[in-house]
Amino acid sequence: MKNITLMLCLTFINIFAQQINGIQLFNPDTNDETPIISPDQQLILKFDDLSNSSTIYRYTIKHLDRNWQDDGLFFTEYAKGTPYGLVDNLQYSFNTLQKYTHYELTFPNEKIYPIISGNFEIIIYKNSPEKPIIKKRFCIVENKNSILINISRFFDKNNPKINQRIEIQANAPSLSANISTISLSIIQNNNWNNSLTNLKPSSVTGSNILFQQPKLAFAGNNEFFFFDNKNINQPYDMIANTEILNEENHTYLFPVWVNLSDYLYQPDVNGAFYFRRNDMGTERNADREADYSWVHFTLPIQPMEKNIFVLGQFNDYTPSPEYQMYYNEKSKAYEAKIYLKQGFYNYLFALQDHDTIDFNKINGNFWQTKNLYQALLYYHPFGKNYDAILSYGELRNTP
Repeated sequence: MKNITLMLCLTFINIFAQQINGIQLFNPDTNDETPIISPDQQLILKFDDLSNSSTIYRYTIKHLDRNWQDDGLFFTEYAKGTPYGLVDNLQYSFNTLQKYTHYELTFPNEKIYPIISGNFEIIIYKNSPEKPIIKKRFCIVENKNSILINISRFFDKNNPKINQRIEIQANAPSLSANISTISLSIIQNNNWNNSLTNLKPSSVTGSNILFQQPKLAFAGNNEFFFFDNKNINQPYDMIANTEILNEENHTYLFPVWVNLSDYLYQPDVNGAFYFRRNDMGTERNADREADYSWVHFTLPIQPMEKNIFVLGQFNDYTPSPEYQMYYNEKSKAYEAKIYLKQGFYNYLFALQDHDTIDFNKINGNFWQTKNLYQALLYYHPFGKNYDAILSYGELRNTP
């Protein structure tokens, strides 16, 4: 595994038990939720069981094809070790209103170790992996070649929402005779709901592979909104008020007044989130001392026919019912109440129309917006029956 780099595509989480919260897949070396780690580095999966019990959780990993579908590989074809392991690092919460048990898993480890590249899922469960508690995607990338990403302003009169064009250059001398199996996936801000997949090269010259087609373009959207409740009992960044009701914390955010006409740069972390607790300047251990709070979101706009959700990396941009906003006739605003572990959060408002999610209708859409773009180059190895990932590249579009 010397020439393999692990890359977390922090894509989606399925939560099948309401008592599970505070889920984070983290890279301690890069200090974010979009980790790229070398063979001697590891990822850390964290989650809280709000039942405050000592439940035994197990885990396994599964290899998938480039479209995140089951590829039928046996465990021994993609990993070493035992097929299943225990999540045995746990500790109880301390000095919090919400009692919970904090679980932590560092992987890959000697129990389960991937031996090939490609798309993977890590699955957390109690009794059977067929009944998962958490499913989370990650990728293993062969660290042999690099990908260069360039962003430019783009205008298409037929699709005015698209305003950031992406150009990709990859170098792959080892694939000169296997170029027909190559495809590219590119993701914006770790959001698999906002990605382009299965893109074929626009040109190939020797080992130089280019992706320059016009359709390789994204809506720039807008900078993320944010709040910070690391000091849970005092109003702080973007927080109007706090209180304790029935032994539960409540955090009330200022109403968000969206600006659709003018771009205003606001530093963000591209949709990421960080658990933190800070008591009057004293930083606590957020793993077991960060509390939970009902966070109240308010969006004062006119009623719309489509559903509105509060999304970000904290919920993997998944428009599930617990993140939906509802219109309040009395306040003339959309409102949502979400139970979150305290810390710093980026978020946005999204419209859902059947299977389509619109990330810029409410938030705004500007070509100047600073985004994170991530590119994955897939191929099919000779004589093998799986999709591998040759290389990875990212560009943080910062000022």
